[in-house]
Amino acid sequence: MNPLHDLRARLTRRHFFGRSATAVGTAALGSLLAQDGLAAPRATKAKRVVYLFQSGGPSHLELFDYKPGLKKLHGSELPDSIRQDQRLTGMTSGQKNFPVIAPKFAFKQAGKAGTWVSELLPHTAGVVDDLCLIRSMHTEAINHDPAITFIQTGSQQPGRPSLGAWVSYGLGRIADDLPAFVVLISHGSGKDANQGLLERLWGSGFLPTSHQGVKLRGSGDAVLYLSDPPGLDRDLRRTMLDGIAKLNEQELARTGDPEVATRIQQYEMAFKMQASVPDLVDFSKEPKGTFDLYGEDVKKPGSFAANCLLARRLLERGVRFVQLYHRGWDQHGSLPTNIPKQCKDVDQPQAALLTDLKRRGLLDDTLIVWGGEFGRTVYGQGGVQADYGRDHHGRCFSVWLAGGGIKPGVVHGETDDYGYNVTKDPVHIHDLNATILHCLGFDHEKLTYRYQGRDFRLTDVHGTVVKNVLV
Repeated sequence: MNPLHDLRARLTRRHFFGRSATAVGTAALGSLLAQDGLAAPRATKAKRVVYLFQSGGPSHLELFDYKPGLKKLHGSELPDSIRQDQRLTGMTSGQKNFPVIAPKFAFKQAGKAGTWVSELLPHTAGVVDDLCLIRSMHTEAINHDPAITFIQTGSQQPGRPSLGAWVSYGLGRIADDLPAFVVLISHGSGKDANQGLLERLWGSGFLPTSHQGVKLRGSGDAVLYLSDPPGLDRDLRRTMLDGIAKLNEQELARTGDPEVATRIQQYEMAFKMQASVPDLVDFSKEPKGTFDLYGEDVKKPGSFAANCLLARRLLERGVRFVQLYHRGWDQHGSLPTNIPKQCKDVDQPQAALLTDLKRRGLLDDTLIVWGGEFGRTVYGQGGVQADYGRDHHGRCFSVWLAGGGIKPGVVHGETDDYGYNVTKDPVHIHDLNATILHCLGFDHEKLTYRYQGRDFRLTDVHGTVVKNVLV
């Protein structure tokens, strides 16, 4: 267990609650739960995280990993020495040929360091001096569900806590009327915008369920059943919850089950959110300059732009971890048609979010993470076509970080001339997650939770902090 637990270093949480229920009383226990967290063990740059997850696997070759030599190699067979008998998905493993496809889109140098960025991302290029671009990410997973589960939970197998849940568990809540971990989902403009996202991706796994992400909806009530039904006023709702709380407190005293304590806490949180959430999602008091900054789509509820602005408002109000998912990057075909639409969805809003946080003095202690579950192959799925596609590729892809604790304006890692293998400074998913936790003040090897006789952690038994990307 984490030695920072004090008494809990010697006890599991279930034992702690069981022994404490009658000793300190359920009222005191509820107070203890309200800001449940371990607190970072050392001084830290980042206090909060916003994760801009691009679901489906954006192509690094079209966006961040410039390979000018591919123009001369276009249509040629990908050499066996490069492919190296790597695992392929069932969608291309039966292909007889693996022709190299050069990206259709140009790259331009941007920022003081002249970082190469796709012409599809002009706004992102405008803030590239604030970004740390990692071109050497890699993962073992090659299909969506295990890959997204892996990068979000540290395991390809379902059941582990998500990154946001670990952050909530480690740092606890700041706000009294909002959860520590909030999830926002948007549908991209590309062909495959409806790719499934399972709620376990922001679940708490074996951690107490108070640490799971709370999903806000883009239409109707931001949270289901947020509004009271007709005839039920605020005072009556309060009376009902007080009665339910007394029953739960009796059950907690009898069993010492921490999930009962979580239930008490969550009912109270839901009551407070009935007052806090309507104001949170009301953009009417934002100045015109804010809408101009984020772009026209910010006025569309549930869009990526609206979610980026909502993320800023959540961070301002004390939410620890905001997870945005933007669907639509799974471009097995028609990539040249669809990727410009996806980039238009995200380019201006993500640059605006960074700029907005910076203007408000929040970027220095907010960590921004951008990336998907893997990249795309340099070879064309289905051969050489004008409106080509690319298959999943986990052996190298690109992500970027910005803000709290991250060195700005740098590029870390390199890939080969085909953008197919890492050639310098590889960064595994476990390394990325270890680095995120480091920025928040945690040693990833010590942020643990005992479950079924073993101390579990986000990075399992792996992971090394990428020190070269840190300030």
